[in-house]
Amino acid sequence: MSPAQPTAPRLAVVGAGNMAEAILRGAFAAGVLGPDEVVAADFSPARRGVMAGLGVAAVEDAASAIGGAEAVLLAVKPQALGSLGALGRIDRDAQVVVSIMAGVRCDRIAHACGGPTRVVRVMPNTPLLVGRGASAIASGPDARDGDDALALELFGAAGVAVRVSEAELDAVTAVSGSGPAYLFHLAEAMQAAAVGLGLAPELADTLVRQTLLGSAALLAASDADAPQLRARVTSPGGTTQAATEVLENRGVQDSIRAAIAAAAARSAELAG
Repeated sequence: MSPAQPTAPRLAVVGAGNMAEAILRGAFAAGVLGPDEVVAADFSPARRGVMAGLGVAAVEDAASAIGGAEAVLLAVKPQALGSLGALGRIDRDAQVVVSIMAGVRCDRIAHACGGPTRVVRVMPNTPLLVGRGASAIASGPDARDGDDALALELFGAAGVAVRVSEAELDAVTAVSGSGPAYLFHLAEAMQAAAVGLGLAPELADTLVRQTLLGSAALLAASDADAPQLRARVTSPGGTTQAATEVLENRGVQDSIRAAIAAAAARSAELAG
């Protein structure tokens, strides 16, 4: 049984998928919100069950969730925007709409809500699922001072949250939004190379995972930047230098720059 719906929740969540779940878990753990301050709407009984398990009131009808909430978190797929008739229930003067829909600009969200709306867009990434997200937050043209405060708290509780302009979100999408895929691509290549050199797949997997995890932790904790840390592990004439020379000769950094530029261009194209 779902907990009783609060009469005036601070946050209404529309779309109770994995990202919404991770956002709420982080917020509850950090004390940003309590479960009794949230109502979530999702058409899936299974996802409503997950929300109920968190102590959150869960409903099927988005319109009933939206009414009276201080803020509305849109955590649905971008293609669902056109079918969200419940957005017509938004009180455009009183409520803040926080959206994590990739590539959906503030003006499109406002149009779906019926006119000028206090919209805040967020570009999170999947490490948010383990409390290590990088989220960029952009206030729309009709947002008021302080409208991004709840978003900064929510997403900051599950990693790092930074303010950007909406014009910067295509670049952010390419760097941090898509960024995990670049590292997974690297991990895939390293694991395949290790197996090719004779290591057992399980051993290769363990070594690569820990190498990436440890390197990221070192970069985060160090005052040195990435080029300095790379130089420290690269002895003249050593094995690492032999490897990095191949990477340089094959233009790996140029490929990464081109990949990020392509992602940014595609983000802008999708946003229209």
